[in-house]
Amino acid sequence: MGFIPFEMERWQSTHEHRVRYNLSESGVHPLTVGELLSFDGGPGDLLPLRLGYSQSNGTDELRALIASLHPGASDRSVVVTTGGAEANFVAFWELAGAGGPAAVMLPNYMQVPGLIRNLGGAFKPFRLREEAGWRPDLDQLAAGLADGAGFILVTNPNNPTGVALTPAEMDDIVSLADRHGAWILADEVYRGAEVGDDPVASFWGRYDKVLVTNSLSKAYGLPGLRLGWVVGPDEIVERLWARTDYTTIAPSSVSDALATVALSPGVRPAILARTRRIIRRNLRALAEWVETQDGLFGFTPPDAGAICMVRYRASAASAELAERLRAEHGVLVVPGSHFGVEGAIRIGFGLPAEELAQALEELGSFFATADSA
Repeated sequence: MGFIPFEMERWQSTHEHRVRYNLSESGVHPLTVGELLSFDGGPGDLLPLRLGYSQSNGTDELRALIASLHPGASDRSVVVTTGGAEANFVAFWELAGAGGPAAVMLPNYMQVPGLIRNLGGAFKPFRLREEAGWRPDLDQLAAGLADGAGFILVTNPNNPTGVALTPAEMDDIVSLADRHGAWILADEVYRGAEVGDDPVASFWGRYDKVLVTNSLSKAYGLPGLRLGWVVGPDEIVERLWARTDYTTIAPSSVSDALATVALSPGVRPAILARTRRIIRRNLRALAEWVETQDGLFGFTPPDAGAICMVRYRASAASAELAERLRAEHGVLVVPGSHFGVEGAIRIGFGLPAEELAQALEELGSFFATADSA
């Protein structure tokens, strides 16, 4: 069987550091090491840190901090990974071992669906209905579970739309999972980056067959640490830890130390407050810009994360337009086709305000004449 590339990540990995304006990123403008340590009251002193192998499932202190964010969890309920990508991978690897297809929310971050396809598996889609504001089609989910799906994949808040499930929708998903004995794999990487005042609810604690993945990349503005985690039942997490022996073996000791600072009680709220300030300010700017574009664009406002799926008024395919936009204007967006949604692009709006304004100006200029080229 041939290899199926991860389209979005290939696109970003190839181009994101070679454009003037990166609107493909789904997090906020990253913190520097100095900015992170300043939240802790000073520059800190990492110089004595010995660069050996760190505790391979994450240091006890870091796992305890992560567990404290999940009521009822302990440090044994947590395995620390090299980024959210490894967290998703080992969780999928564990759940796929039971056999059968997965029930996959679409559109979605396509890592796990891509892994399923590359390994010769199948999945049963349940779609977010755009016409209803990206609400889930739970009848499709019920059909997929009745057809043998062994686990449900959700990204909540969603990537690429930024829309979050309601607590009632989450309860319905849990009820369906429980009825069929299915697991839930919940990627919650955008929790903490809410637009509104109320936090997005977690699947943790709603059901006993849940694996929750997260990382410091999106809500925390620390993607360069490559630090993620899985929270789940203790005995399952023990097996996930064993699976990391085949992947990265251990997280970076420096990343573990900086993550411990980031998630400490005195620092974490300040980081998330910064993230929400950026998202709220920039989302207002994006919405105001869309209003000035004479109907060229439309979108459903996100509930969390610095991302949204934007419909455009042009006849060309999204991949073609994204390539022209990159080559001619130095602006990188993600084609909607990478998520199975044509006629749309995913815009990340977590840039510094002035940079975002310049990028949107280029975007508007391009789409105003896109059909005449």
